[in-house]
This record gives sequence, structure tokens and C-alpha cells, in this order.
Amino acid sequence: MKRKVICVIMGGGRGTRLHPLTEERCKPAVPLAGKYRLVDIPISNCLNSGYNKIHILTQFNTASLHNHIQGAYQFDPFGGGFCEILSAEQTMGGDTWYQGTADAVRQNLHHFRAEDDDLFLILSGDQLYRMDFSAIVKHHDENDADITISAKPVHQNEVSGLGVMRVEDDFSIKEFVEKPKDPAIVQSLLLDPKLHKYVEHGNASEMCLASMGIYVFTARVMREALANDMTDFGKEIIPGLLGQRKLISYIYDGYWEDIGTVGAFFDANLALTDHVPPFNFFDAEHPVYTRARYLPASKLNKCSLDHVITAGGAIISNSHLTRVVVGVRAMIGDNCNLANTVLMGADFFEDEEARQRNRNLQRPDVGIGKNCHIHNAIVDKNARIGDDVHLTPEGKPDMWRQGDVMVRDGVVIVMKNGVIPSGTRI
Repeated sequence: MKRKVICVIMGGGRGTRLHPLTEERCKPAVPLAGKYRLVDIPISNCLNSGYNKIHILTQFNTASLHNHIQGAYQFDPFGGGFCEILSAEQTMGGDTWYQGTADAVRQNLHHFRAEDDDLFLILSGDQLYRMDFSAIVKHHDENDADITISAKPVHQNEVSGLGVMRVEDDFSIKEFVEKPKDPAIVQSLLLDPKLHKYVEHGNASEMCLASMGIYVFTARVMREALANDMTDFGKEIIPGLLGQRKLISYIYDGYWEDIGTVGAFFDANLALTDHVPPFNFFDAEHPVYTRARYLPASKLNKCSLDHVITAGGAIISNSHLTRVVVGVRAMIGDNCNLANTVLMGADFFEDEEARQRNRNLQRPDVGIGKNCHIHNAIVDKNARIGDDVHLTPEGKPDMWRQGDVMVRDGVVIVMKNGVIPSGTRI
């Protein structure tokens, strides 16, 4: 039988670092770049690499993710491909939720039906990058590895919050250090000079290799590695196999951003508005797939736009936008000023009957009203912002909250389905 590459995307835990964006959805379902979801990135990388057997493991707030996957990824019956969500379930063998990344895979091994020579490709659901996974699989095979770990060259001054590995010139991994802070230890983890040729950006002599959380396991080794009660790949399983199995590093020096926090999510989205963004959604040979919504083109009336990206179905009237991501069906009224703002848009259009109902209930329409000033903000889906609203995080401490507005990582966030009355000043 032909060897299978089984792609497993980890949906993450409760997503506390991304809260409140994860209050009603899991991390992979968080909107990205106006029209996508975070989960579209690893799925698209899998499909562009020729791998179409994709499992997504999640357990928190999965309804939004289910709707997106069902609407976006339908495979023909001849290719044998699928994209399915495996949520935690009660079985005769156990009734606990996933306790970590390794435990999530362990609880689903019977679903994967893997033969000994098949490969598991373990991926994260909250990273922005473009990678040809067939290259890491080829590297795994060429080095006769049991486990291959993708590693990103990172400057030695930036490794204190990462898992760092010491790699020999044959790519073999000899040591793991979690979040090293001792300068002497960091120096011992610097990239081997014979591997400097794999670093395309920065001074290779000042680089360490940090784990990207992307793993290739031979299926037999995966089963054996999970024959215990360890719960996490990065913290327990892989360090425990060091010296017991052949662990190989695959060096990747392209753009890669972990979007696990509100601040990282905000910065990654705004970076897409740059003249030459660090991540290119316009690569025709490696498209990023998502749900086809069949929306009308966006309509812009007497607007001033500076570094703005817009998704379909938006209507913007007589406003000034600077470094703004405009999501699907976003509505922006007259004389608004938005800067450094991510608008996630809406799930629906409101007709005249709905707007009349809003007036009767004395609530704003979905979108942003007139004469609003919004700076350094994330406006989540279906938010209703009235007229003459001013929003900025300036002067507010981290985790400050008032009604449907929260400040986190220096960003003011209007929550999903939030209502901000006219005249609000924050």
C-alpha cells in the first residue's frame, strides 16, 4: 500500500492568550486578514504540499470552526481526501477531555488507521507561514529519522520565551532547552557553523534554532511514544525521546509568526497592509484557501485609504482609513477616522426591516456608525458601534474591561456581537 501522510492540526486549548477573540470560538476559527480563518493557513499548506488527509483536533467552542470547515473544504470522491474535525469524545476507554497535544493524538489513534511506515505531520492551528511540507517529509526520509522537528533560526536575544535545540552539523538534535535565560546556556545553543548556509536572513553566527511546533513522526514511533500517560509533545514526549530515537531538525528560514496572543494577532494582521507584506496572500502558485462566500465587490464612496486591505461585501462612506484591515460585509458610516484597526466584518447583511427593528430597540446597526474615531483596535464580528464613538486604548491598563470593550496587549477590542452605544468615549 502507498504510504500515507496523515496531517493533524492541533486546535489548541481554551485560547486564553487570545481572549476575548476566543470567547465564542476556538483559536483555529479566529478570522484573519479580512476573509480567512487561522485554520486556513495550515490546511492550505497541506493541500499545496499534496497532502489531503487532514484532521483537526479541538474541543473548545467548535461550532464556528465546524461551520467554516463544512462550508470551505469539500473534496471530490476520487482523490480520497478529507478535512475533518475530531473533538474530544467519551469512549469505553475513557471520558476525559484532551489533556495536551500528545494526549489529543493518543485519544484519536484508532481514527487514523495508520500503518507502521505511514507518517504523522503534526501542525499548530495558530501560526502564519507558508511551507512546502513535502520538503520536510523528504528531509525526514533522507536522514532515516524517527522524528523530524522544524526549526526557525532566531536571534540569541529573542529565545527566552521559546523552546531551543542544539543541533549537530548532520541535523541531529542533541539537546532541548525550554525558554533559556542564562547567557552561558544560550551561547552553548548557537547554531553550528556548518549549518550557517541554511540561514538566509540575519547573522547566522548569532542565531539559535527554535522549535516551530511542526513535527513529522513515523507512525510506529508515534504509537510507541504515546504508550504512556505523557500529555504534551513539546514539553514531555520529544524531550523524553532525546537519545532514545533519531531526532532530526529541519531548518526553515522563511516568514513564520506564532499568532497565539492578541498582540501578535494584531501586529500580524496590520503587517499585511504594508506595501510589501511579510506574508504574501497574492502567491498564485500557493493559494490560501477559504470559504467561498459569493459576496459583491466592496463599495467605497469618497474615501481616503492609506495601506488598507478590504474583503468582499464592505461598504465604506466618506471616511479616512490608515493601516486598516476591512473584513467581509464591514459597514463604515460617514466621516469616520480609523487607524491601526482590524475589522472582522459581519456574518450577514441587514435589510431595511432589520434596521427598522434596530431603531425600535434603540440599538446601532451592525457595523460602525457616523463620525467615529477608532485607533489601535480590533472590532470583532457582528459588532454594533453607534454614531460619534471614540475608541482608543490610551491610558487604559492591560485587561481593562467595560461592557463589550476590553483592552489587552495595548489594543482596544470590541467583542463579537458587542454593542457600543452612540456617544461612547473610551
